[in-house]
This record gives sequence, C-alpha cells and structure tokens, in this order.
Amino acid sequence: MQSTDDIGLFVRTVDLGTFVAAGLEAGLSASAVARIVSRLERRLGAKLLHRSTRRLVLTQEGETYLVHARAIVAAVEEAEAQVRLGHGRPRGLVRVNAGTAFAKHKLVRLLPQFQAQYPEISIELTVSDQRIDPVLDQIDVTIRVGPLQDSELVLLRLGTVSRIIAASPDYLARKGIPLQPRDLLDHNCLQLSGFARLAQWPMLENGKRVMLPVEGSIACDSADLLLDLALAGVGIVRLGDFLGEQALAEGRLVPLLSECHDRDPTPLSALILPGRQNIPRVRAFIDFLKAALA
Repeated sequence: MQSTDDIGLFVRTVDLGTFVAAGLEAGLSASAVARIVSRLERRLGAKLLHRSTRRLVLTQEGETYLVHARAIVAAVEEAEAQVRLGHGRPRGLVRVNAGTAFAKHKLVRLLPQFQAQYPEISIELTVSDQRIDPVLDQIDVTIRVGPLQDSELVLLRLGTVSRIIAASPDYLARKGIPLQPRDLLDHNCLQLSGFARLAQWPMLENGKRVMLPVEGSIACDSADLLLDLALAGVGIVRLGDFLGEQALAEGRLVPLLSECHDRDPTPLSALILPGRQNIPRVRAFIDFLKAALA
C-alpha cells in the first residue's frame, strides 16, 4: 500500500515546482523527496514527472494521477477534520481569493465577524481581478461576481449582486439630474472597461429593455477607481450595489433612475476545490458568507 504521506508529498512537489521547495516544507532533503517520488513511480510502473535542472513537468500519466492524488489528500484531510470536529471547533487555514472591489467593500467588513465566531480558523486572502487557477494556486474558496464558465470546481451560490446608477451631490448640482434614461446621453458616464456586456447601460423604456450607448471622459478596468471618481464629482457611475452601499447610506452618492434602470441581477458565487467543500473550516466559512450576504 502506498502511504498517503507519499501521495501528499507528490502533490506538494507539483504545487511548489521543485524537490527543494517540497523538501523545505516537509523537513526533508531534496534528494529524499526525489527518492519518494521515484518509489511512487516504480510502484505505478509509470513516470510521473519530467526532471530538469530548472523545473519539474508532469507527464501525461502524472496529470492523470495528480487528479486522483488531490482527491485522496482532500478525503484524508476531511476525515481527520470530521473526527477532530467532534472534539472541538473548526480550525486551520482557509485560502481565499476575491476580486479587488468585493474584497475591499464587502469581505474586509465581514472578516472580523467571522474571526470572532471562529477564532481558530485563519484566513489567507489574496486579491486579484485577473483570472487565476485555483487548483494550481491551491485556493480553497474563490469568490467571483458574474456568469462563470463550466469547470471542475464545485460552484456554490452565495447571493446576488445588482447594479446601481449614482452620482455625487456635487456633480448633480453642477450638471443637473437626469430624469429619464436618454438624459444620460448628455452626461459624463464613467465606463468600466474590459467587460463587453457592461459597455452599454440597460434601461427600461415603455416596458422594453433598451441598451443605452452612454459615453464619458474616463474608462477604467477598476470599478473601485470609478467609484472614487464618482465620489470626486467627475461623473455618473454604474456599479455593483456592494461598492456604493456605504456611500449611498452616507449621502455621498445619490441613486439615479431607479424606476427605469435594469438592475441586472448577477450571481455571486464561490468556487471550491473538489473534495474541500465538506471540510469543516471551509464549510464554516462558506456558511458564514451565505448567511451574511443573504
């Protein structure tokens, strides 16, 4: 029987990219890690890794084995966690990745509550607006807004994000308040670039959905920066409701055209590595988010 420790070491070697890095993490020499992987290959009768002086590359057999190896490691971890759960609270590390805007305007306000509720769970948060590979980066929970492509990851719905149109009182005092959708064509509308489906703003006219080709002096790929520009009185912005939530409550932004704007509800989802959705610490984090964002 192959030791699950050896299988886990193989997985970490792939994740870290070198025998040296895997050895440092496990408290072994690089040569000891290489021998363990070689022993695994002999047992399987197949080469799992191409070795070179710079990096390790999975063979086709290695790619196949890695999928099952990850599942084995996750299953063992889940079993151990379930046993420990009977003797105490969920504990351990949860690796989380989220987009910049959601992390700054929503998640950062929720984490203190989570830590108070689960003091023995630690969070390692990475923030990125670019597509990442949760499997390669070993991210337990990846939080994303918008439609998602099919993947091998487990998808759980956390809630819904709707969009609002808003501007600062200063901008409206200088430029006037748009009273109907087409009034926006005469205003400086700040644009979120990089998302074709957001280039035009959906409005409702006589019960029909109309895509309004608004224009403005600034386009940016960061919704967070567009929010700052709107607060500074530069123009009108359309953004996710969680970004403007506090500014609206404080009167620093004024909602516009609420009755004729298609709020375009969009799913807020968590992507979870297969096998980890039932690990107590991951489950606790997901259940907390679902309740907080409901």
